[in-house]
Amino acid sequence: MSSSGKDLGEGSSSPTDHYQQSPGTLSRYESQKRRDWNTFGQYLKNQRPPVPLSQCNCNHVLDFLRYLDQFGKTKVHLQGCMFYGQPEPPAPCTCPLRQAWGSLDALIGRLRAAYEENGGSPETNPFASGSIRVYLKEVRECQAKARGIPYKKKKKGTNQSKGNDESTSTTHFS
Repeated sequence: MSSSGKDLGEGSSSPTDHYQQSPGTLSRYESQKRRDWNTFGQYLKNQRPPVPLSQCNCNHVLDFLRYLDQFGKTKVHLQGCMFYGQPEPPAPCTCPLRQAWGSLDALIGRLRAAYEENGGSPETNPFASGSIRVYLKEVRECQAKARGIPYKKKKKGTNQSKGNDESTSTTHFS
């Protein structure tokens, strides 16, 4: 990305101007937000035809999230897989690797903030769209079912009677 995403904001200052005000002092969050913003901008540029940021909508964001799945590291078992619903499968399988729900959720949060910091209006923020929230909810539920772990608020005292359960055992590091 030789252009560092400088063509993203049409009719406004470049998206990287905000981040370059105090070089070398960015927090980890701010650095990641800048990388994510530049990556999304590059994704839009690589579309055929290229999509100007001013014309970006929630469908482009959804396509971007699906595109990122190819780089995922989280095994998500398909319904036909013999390990579907097992939190710790005993053997490998051919199910796809996907982006973890938590990673996508955090990414959307950073991009939502970056969009507005770079001159976008909160009312037109494609990262704040209801369809993005629905997509993230579906991903969370699908991944939870595939792992056999419900994404419901756990009540205190549940599953504590199992003393040999790895999730409740304490690991000491020396």
